[in-house]
Amino acid sequence: MPSPRSADQPAVQPPRRGTVDALISQTERLRGRVDAVRRDTTADMDGQNDPQLRWQRALCDLAVHHLDDLGQHLGQLREGLPADQPEGPGTPALPEPWTESGPWTESGVQTGARAEAGAAAEPGRTPAAGGSLLSRVGSAEWNLLTDEVIWSDELCRIFGRNPEDGGLTLDELPSWVCSEDQQVLTAMVTDCLVDGKPIDGEFRVTRADGAVRTLHMAGEPVYDADGSTASMWAVLRDVSELRRSQRAVRETGDSLRHQRHAARTEHRLAVEFQEAVLPPWRGSLRLPDSTAPGAPARDPGLDLAAHYLPSDASARIGGDWYDALELPDGQTLLSVGDLTGHGVTATSGMAMLLGAVRGMAVAGIDPGPLMGRLNQLLGVSSQPALGSAVCGRYDPRTRTLVWAQAAHPAPLLFRGGTGRVLTPPDGVLLGATTGAAYTQAEERLEPGDLLLLHTGGLTQDTGAATERLLALAPRFAAARGAQHCVRTVVETFGDERRDGDACVLIAKVGV
Repeated sequence: MPSPRSADQPAVQPPRRGTVDALISQTERLRGRVDAVRRDTTADMDGQNDPQLRWQRALCDLAVHHLDDLGQHLGQLREGLPADQPEGPGTPALPEPWTESGPWTESGVQTGARAEAGAAAEPGRTPAAGGSLLSRVGSAEWNLLTDEVIWSDELCRIFGRNPEDGGLTLDELPSWVCSEDQQVLTAMVTDCLVDGKPIDGEFRVTRADGAVRTLHMAGEPVYDADGSTASMWAVLRDVSELRRSQRAVRETGDSLRHQRHAARTEHRLAVEFQEAVLPPWRGSLRLPDSTAPGAPARDPGLDLAAHYLPSDASARIGGDWYDALELPDGQTLLSVGDLTGHGVTATSGMAMLLGAVRGMAVAGIDPGPLMGRLNQLLGVSSQPALGSAVCGRYDPRTRTLVWAQAAHPAPLLFRGGTGRVLTPPDGVLLGATTGAAYTQAEERLEPGDLLLLHTGGLTQDTGAATERLLALAPRFAAARGAQHCVRTVVETFGDERRDGDACVLIAKVGV
């Protein structure tokens, strides 16, 4: 039976695909416009060393990068989490080498869990963390000829410095940088000043208040009239929040992939467990042609067939079972049951109950006392659960069915083109209370009778399922055997929405 769940909790609805597509289109258009402004700004520079134009171009570059990231993330939102790729769009896999501190980016800057640990543990975030783009971006220029240092007020605030104190020299800057990143910063500055290479990389700084911030630095050398390097100019952006968000996305994706893998593994184990315990899901359940020495001959006309119907969610394989077993005294055991829960836990519990049913039936215990002992078994089980079941012994010599039930849908008896529900004897849910008494009933069958046992998950409405099964009586009467009757049930209920799995067992008495 399905595990109880609240109907008051609405399912989380994914974003509508059309809405996301519209956002992607708007982002692409805006990206094109910003790129056009960037090209115009670059053309206006035309060899000039105007700091204002450099600042405008840097801001355009940042805006383009942000829009590219936004487009990638929206694309990931539209497509959903990749099933097999280690990373989703917008969070590309970082290249090796990997150190105990974390991976290195393509620019040679270390990031990862340890890189973000300081930022996550900082005593407080600056107002810039939640402000506009400009409040998280500052500029700096280091004049190599005059040793003058020019920092914008925004950059001083990013470093936690008072703008009146001015900026840090290139000799002072490394003392603020985390030890793991100092060599990276030194290499970037040296390549810029000596080889004229542009700077594009990240490093972390520890502010005076103990907060750790991750900064992205984009810079370039500024040449004098004779082509010598006169200064170095750079734009620094505080990307601490961005890196934290990217890490959260990456870790969430990893967690979801791990959960999917675990769910697939559990489902596979549950299916294998169930297939090993239950009789074949398709085809008639053929009992052995011979009986134990000295036992009366079994009615050769008894025809048995069964089928397992999975839930809508294939991962929700549960504890439903059906069984037909020839007993040593020539009688036939018929049982169906349902144990709460899903997955390996439910199937292992089902296997325990089914084994107990078979063992007690072989030992000659009647259905009523058998149900009482099943109730005791669930009561002392290390994994508490509730269950329902129907168990009957069919005697082919007298065509008599003796059966008991535990809060389970009663068997249906079809005779002469009509059907009815057998009157159930007393019985409560297995595992619900200790010391419960289970009575049993007796039903005399006739040649051609058809007995249908089922679990309660054929539809979401058990009462409606019973009425629909009874309405199949004319089709059962015209069917050639139990297997065709089972096929009729499957055709009727196969497309139903089911919260859990279900089983149906049909026994037809030969003429």
